[in-house]
Amino acid sequence: MRVLVIEDDEELAETVALGLRRAQLAVDVAYDGSSGLERAELNSYDVIVLDRDLPGVHGDAICAQLSASGSRSRMLMLTAAGSVDDLVDGLALGADDYLAKPFDFPVLLARIFALMRRAQPALPPVLRHGDVLVDTAKRVARRGSRVLELAPKEFGVLELLLASRGRTVSAEELLDRVWDESADPFTNAVKITVSRLRAKLGEPPVIETIAKSGYRI
Repeated sequence: MRVLVIEDDEELAETVALGLRRAQLAVDVAYDGSSGLERAELNSYDVIVLDRDLPGVHGDAICAQLSASGSRSRMLMLTAAGSVDDLVDGLALGADDYLAKPFDFPVLLARIFALMRRAQPALPPVLRHGDVLVDTAKRVARRGSRVLELAPKEFGVLELLLASRGRTVSAEELLDRVWDESADPFTNAVKITVSRLRAKLGEPPVIETIAKSGYRI
């Protein structure tokens, strides 16, 4: 799953991004409102972590504009102010959740995963197909009684394929949803990752290749 962090405190932004990547998420970072809004409108994000007091374009304006455009991204607004009025204002603009600074990273992570489970379509806490299971909250994948030792991209591909419930997912969509903006659009990374994931899942195979279309569970 893919997250955008818009935060002008570069040290905080990089710390949050590092923690989210360790939690097997694809993360893009913007340090001002203008570049953050541009990324949010260009790419498909599951969750946007949005600082309220941003240079360039204020966080309130970003939130309002994305909400008005029908964006499906869930928005978690961060602010140094934690009053009830700030909370009400942020939610009224279209934010899905609100977190005051300073915050503990585990709390931020839990809020992000909770928002992902409210995505469109909703992501259930546990994804399952046959004996293959992905716990989206604990970030654990299993096949039968065996825990799968998956790299972040392998986990992301399996999670998205299971969440798609039999729908064919193109390589382009996998690249867009599981990789960050630094990914080369002409790379064969998706093909290689699916191959490695298949090997780790073992027999019988559960990922089917649909010629000229993509992959499905």
